[in-house]
Amino acid sequence: MRATVRDVAALAGVSPKTVSNVINGGVAVRPETRERVERALAELDYVPNLSARGLRNGRSGVIALTLPEMGSAYSAELAQWFVELARERGWTVQLDQTGNDPARERDLVSRARAHLVDGLILNPVSLSGSVLAGAEGLPPTVVIGEVEPEHVDQVHVDSPAAAEQVTTYLLSRGHRRIAIAGAALAEGATATSELRESGYTAALAAAGIEPDPALRVPLPAWSTSAAATAFAAWLDEHPLPDAVFAFTDSIAFGVLHVLAARGVRVPEQVSVMGFDDVDGAAYAIPALSTVSFDRRAFATAALDLLTQRIEDRDAQPRTVVIPHRIVERASVAGR
Repeated sequence: MRATVRDVAALAGVSPKTVSNVINGGVAVRPETRERVERALAELDYVPNLSARGLRNGRSGVIALTLPEMGSAYSAELAQWFVELARERGWTVQLDQTGNDPARERDLVSRARAHLVDGLILNPVSLSGSVLAGAEGLPPTVVIGEVEPEHVDQVHVDSPAAAEQVTTYLLSRGHRRIAIAGAALAEGATATSELRESGYTAALAAAGIEPDPALRVPLPAWSTSAAATAFAAWLDEHPLPDAVFAFTDSIAFGVLHVLAARGVRVPEQVSVMGFDDVDGAAYAIPALSTVSFDRRAFATAALDLLTQRIEDRDAQPRTVVIPHRIVERASVAGR
């Protein structure tokens, strides 16, 4: 039969309340007492009854994290931090991806309303059609990324400012014809692509440079393979730019692959910048200059906001902006 808290308490010679304090944390227990309880837990192979716990406190101990896709290095790194940091708080993370489909968002919200998860961390790509477009009936939710509904807690990087900084940096290195890989498509534009392009355009305007529509490289998806295919097709029709600002590192990897395959030297002939500073950026050939921000701080801020939202559903929504910086490596030429 499944061991109970009372069984553990009897074996450890303590009260059931003490066993609960050891299991749940938050209450100080003397080290020698904790050790006895932990030995009893191990000996009895005790497994918490999460269903019963949920019935008592209305909590499942599970939160949901949903990203547009799970295949990129950025998504994998971010998800890893969420899982590790949530575990320290006693939460299990249910991972999901929307595939940019608002219907999947609505399904997650329905599950939260049914108390199958305690809260949601969502990364919608646009507010249009998103379940976040309205606040009514929304469970505890934190938005990560560029969509900015004013009625929901949010954590993001300042994309326009970062993109403007990247473009200004490339201009300072003597580049004038700067292509952007990841530009918004005519239909279905993401908030991130629009915001990063706005920062790029602002930097050009400040330098007195008219944006050239021919330097926009729209992508059907922000993956390395899609970037390689689209950028190769673009190069077939356009002369080499001075530099390429890729809106993610995954896009930049595709750009670097195409340039290497065509014998174009980076950065001697074309400079390349990325965004995100994933682990592989430092090991690209050449090492990729990019925008970096603290992924641990990003996940911590989102989990802090979700904890507060679960405890106080009526609190005013808060927004946390995570600082960013440019990491200079070998993929950008000097003046």
